Amino acid sequence: MTNQMTRSKPSVERPWMKYYPPMLADLRVPECTLWQYLTANCPGEDVTAIHYYGVDIPWKTVFETANVAAAGLRALGFGEGDQIPVFLCSVPEFVYLLLAAEKIGASLLCRDNTLDENVEAVAKSGTKNIFAHTYLTGEALNAYLTRTATERVVLIDPLESGDINAMPEHVRRNYESFFTDDPAGGAATLSWDEFLALGRAYKGKVDAEQNIDRPLLRAYTSGSTGPSKQVIHSAHTIIGVLTQMNFYGAGDGFRPSWLVTCLPPALIAVVVSMILLPLASNKYLILDPYCAPEDVDLEMMRYRPNCWPLIPMFIETIMRSKRVPADYDLSHLFSAGAGCEAFNNNQMRRAQQFLYDHNCNTRFTVGYGCSEAGSNITLPMTDHELGNGNVGIPMPLNNMGIFKPGTQEELGYNEIGEICVSGPGNMLGYDDPASTAKALQLHDDGKVWLHVGDIGYVTEDGLFHTMTRGESPRFGGGDLMIQPMENLIADADIKGIKDEFVVVAPDLEHKGYYLPYVYVVLRKGYTLDDVRDGIMECLEPHQRPVEIFAVPERPFFHFKTNRIGLIGEICSAADR
Repeated sequence: MTNQMTRSKPSVERPWMKYYPPMLADLRVPECTLWQYLTANCPGEDVTAIHYYGVDIPWKTVFETANVAAAGLRALGFGEGDQIPVFLCSVPEFVYLLLAAEKIGASLLCRDNTLDENVEAVAKSGTKNIFAHTYLTGEALNAYLTRTATERVVLIDPLESGDINAMPEHVRRNYESFFTDDPAGGAATLSWDEFLALGRAYKGKVDAEQNIDRPLLRAYTSGSTGPSKQVIHSAHTIIGVLTQMNFYGAGDGFRPSWLVTCLPPALIAVVVSMILLPLASNKYLILDPYCAPEDVDLEMMRYRPNCWPLIPMFIETIMRSKRVPADYDLSHLFSAGAGCEAFNNNQMRRAQQFLYDHNCNTRFTVGYGCSEAGSNITLPMTDHELGNGNVGIPMPLNNMGIFKPGTQEELGYNEIGEICVSGPGNMLGYDDPASTAKALQLHDDGKVWLHVGDIGYVTEDGLFHTMTRGESPRFGGGDLMIQPMENLIADADIKGIKDEFVVVAPDLEHKGYYLPYVYVVLRKGYTLDDVRDGIMECLEPHQRPVEIFAVPERPFFHFKTNRIGLIGEICSAADR
């Protein structure tokens, strides 16, 4: 009892605040709508807000089109509290619809999963109208019309705001691949122009009573680490993140460019940290949604952005690319880091060396966040050694702590437990009350804490380290933590290994327990026999893998390492 009473509580001491200057330590989240926040940060109506395939879209067009779209939503019958399903890529029309939804008191509903999962989301929303691109198939249209309450689909030409002639050949080729011989059409469809015409003709009330805490954005998690969940955010929670990040990637005397490639707005982080953040912080936002993932190297060299959200899949792609010249100058990139999933020490070293080799002297960093917290939770601390799961310090308005899993008992420094966060970016909840109650818990300090589910620890300096997702005990003793295991292999510097990652799969013979598997990308001329002993020797007995697999390259699913797919393969093989 004495130890518990005297244990230091990082969430009370908040040692990370010593790193923040007063201007950041004294931040306050504005009590305003997203529309008002963007207006307040708009550098001028004639300034370009978005560049989209050869077209510069000024802020004036953004606000005017959003106003018309809001009236159009009213004309379609949408009102306060309604959900508006949108199945769109990161096109300007998504921004217009988000602002329009806020204006009428509704929320956008986004999902980018299978057709059946998307149909399920629409059915739960109860809506009669949805938005999709003109390459929606007739099969998909029929599914919405027959399996949900949908009566009409507004079809948006992906190049409604762009110029196909500004697309390079590789982008146009990928863009055209979205279209099929079975396009949606007929009386149940409406074009974007027809939708806007409805808005211009609408004479009724448009604006809802302001409520910055009502749902505004609903998006499903990717399903890459478990069942997909609908995460709900308000204007207030979104602005809670933007306020803490709007200095990120700032230029010195010039307006930085910010590139977003092929990431859909069905992900919270894309909407908040990749689209709204540059808009709210006077960046030149370049939307490039029809760049194929394998061509991000070409688009990087074409646009030469100052800021580019380098998720793990993208940095791997440009490092593997044979099209990036050895003397390519990457100095245009002054903000480089990877979110989305943890990076091991080997990945960090390779990425940093790649930047240095290409005349980019910025530090390659990693941060931490999740959809439930509105995307980013921490900011990287480059003054401290990076790697070993170091994801930096909490953003200034966030409070974080490590708690004993399944409890509200806070642990001390360097004690391993569940990462939890209390802050202005935390979601309103899931669409499932039981899941919401488990994730968002009222603690004795009177604050609501988000129990993230990730395992880690915090040092006396206030730096948080991530280790793994949830608890994964091995039968016979020991806990399987992915990051420490990967870093042991990475730091062993085993000759012949180019990349490695760990997959922890259920132990089908012992319910509630797990088994580790190691996947390696081998250098040319090496075999598993050359690296197996080194892997076994650097790991603790309980960490040693059941099997080691060689793969040609790290596989990805929804832009993350495809562990969930490999777990399925492992379990299927074990069943046979």
